[in-house]
Amino acid sequence: MIEKKPRIRRSLAIGVAMIVLPAFQGLSSASHAEEPGSVFLEDFTWTELRDEVAAGKTTIVVPIGGTEQNGPAMALGKHNVRVKALSQRIALALGNAIVAPVLAYVPEGAINPPSGHMRFPGTISIPESTFEQVLENTGQSLKSAGFKNIVFLGDHGGYQANDARVADKLNREWKATDTRAYAIRQYYDVTQHEFVETLKGLGFTTTEIGSHAGLDDTSLMLVVDPGLVRMDKLASGAKLSAADGVYGDPTRSTAKLGALGVDAIVEQTVAAIRAAVARPK
Repeated sequence: MIEKKPRIRRSLAIGVAMIVLPAFQGLSSASHAEEPGSVFLEDFTWTELRDEVAAGKTTIVVPIGGTEQNGPAMALGKHNVRVKALSQRIALALGNAIVAPVLAYVPEGAINPPSGHMRFPGTISIPESTFEQVLENTGQSLKSAGFKNIVFLGDHGGYQANDARVADKLNREWKATDTRAYAIRQYYDVTQHEFVETLKGLGFTTTEIGSHAGLDDTSLMLVVDPGLVRMDKLASGAKLSAADGVYGDPTRSTAKLGALGVDAIVEQTVAAIRAAVARPK
């Protein structure tokens, strides 16, 4: 009897597994069946990607984020999460686009002695020359995969000129080909102009809207991923300042306000990409 117990336990375990595993597999299959087709490059196999490009998905969006402090009320990954989510919406609206992996390492200031956001723990900075080389090699890699329109979208203001410089360099290199690179600045400019004016029209002040981790920045994040915003830090009476890494006042931030900005970013970026691609090469 003692020798049989392990066999009984093993048989019982196998029986339970035979019952549970198919049920779990069924749930997994059903879940995947309900999901829309992904636009993220990482989700494809190389043969699937090849076939998508051959079928006409020849535009690729390169989301550029950054890992930096965003005050006590917003997580370090703000730019990375936001640019990925908005790039997905932009690619779906375009209908013929795929989204590359997010570039999360960007110039953020001097490391030693630290300047700018590097004065706060968690910010990661690389030299501008390194950033441009990564961006250039990324574009060249995507061209070799068959993409014809390589679109740089930067969520951060500090490297917009770098994006444009790399796009110009690639276009000189590709002059005799039908592939082009585009640095679409409208994606970022919407947050600096149109969205700001919209918020002013609703009665918010320039000081409250701010330039970093303020009302506009935080409201956008509440739409994209509210889990990255620490609502307890935005409680009434909270006083956040430049000493905290905050330039503006995020205490009245809401997802409803942020939705106005998100919609404007997506709409105007899609229009800008279509106009750029339509121009003669």
